[in-house]
Amino acid sequence: RCKNLSVSFWNSYWMLPSDVCGMNCFWEAAFRYDYMKTHPSEKMHLAVVACGERLEETVTMLRSAIIFSIKPLHFHIFAEDQLHERFKDTLDEIPYEGKVNYTLYPITFPSESAAEWKKLFKPCASQRLFLPLILKNVDSLLYVDTDILFLRPVDDIWSFLGKFNSTQIAAMAPEHEEPRIGWYNRFARHPYYGVTGINSGVMLMNMTRIRRKYFKNDMTPVRLQWGEILMPLLKKYKLNITWGDQDLLNIMFFHNPESLYVFPCQWNYRPDHCIYGSNCKAAEEEGIFILHGNRGVYHDDKQPTFRAVYEAIKNYSFGDDLVHSLLQPLEQELQKTMHTYCGRVYKVFIKQLTKSIRDLYARRSKGR
Repeated sequence: RCKNLSVSFWNSYWMLPSDVCGMNCFWEAAFRYDYMKTHPSEKMHLAVVACGERLEETVTMLRSAIIFSIKPLHFHIFAEDQLHERFKDTLDEIPYEGKVNYTLYPITFPSESAAEWKKLFKPCASQRLFLPLILKNVDSLLYVDTDILFLRPVDDIWSFLGKFNSTQIAAMAPEHEEPRIGWYNRFARHPYYGVTGINSGVMLMNMTRIRRKYFKNDMTPVRLQWGEILMPLLKKYKLNITWGDQDLLNIMFFHNPESLYVFPCQWNYRPDHCIYGSNCKAAEEEGIFILHGNRGVYHDDKQPTFRAVYEAIKNYSFGDDLVHSLLQPLEQELQKTMHTYCGRVYKVFIKQLTKSIRDLYARRSKGR
């Protein structure tokens, strides 16, 4: 696989997979590609909800998904009506190479409680709760917040669907790795999943299973389906929840823990994983797979490592050489952030990105 590439290409960056992440990663990769081989025509469905000033951020996220992904993608974009034309104009300019489709949807909540759901936490954020009910013909879906960046193919997180056991319906990452700085275990006034809760910014869903499941709950001895449980949960806990729909998901999976598959932290890497010192060991070993720039860190100077990755992907022009136009300039910018805690571990921000670029060029070379 390597002999068709120029010798200069395999410089110190371009390590073998086992060098990058060890034998565990090697066998995990073998599983993923075996899954892809047995599901060759499967289309991956990715959903995002964009309101307010989130268009640029959303498009940058979608660009990151397009760069590395292998199988076809279908984007389900839920946005305020005034954003639809701007989304269409922007997305139609991106060279998809025939592997991407998208559908734009209005923001939609149950009519009798639309105002209450729309103002819960951030504008429109709770739309994600209703995706299984709206996208009735979609079997599985990856939901992500607008402030997500993919540093490896979407295919890799999508393949976790094949790892779900018979009771699991969704996958998310923990809210914190370190309980001493955890929010839920220190401040929550409601039930939450596990030791530190879960973060819903990256949520892989088997929507067919979600629609069929009857959920245990603390409101009635009768189990309720997804569409029946949301409003009763909101009514019971709305004075006790801080993070809106994410809190409701925590409550649901507290009562139904067998239904959740938990991702390692490098699949949802946030500032909390490095601003107080590095606490995502998996990212230290393998690099960051999905970057989550919550708290607006892509747009201010508080966490320049996160902003540097965002700006690099936003400004990358499709068709340009990824090494010289994205990776090398990004590393130079990241080296300027070493005065921050996250900057001290800046190599975790490019470790997987480096491998993803190498793998992409290897696939292209093999396809010639």
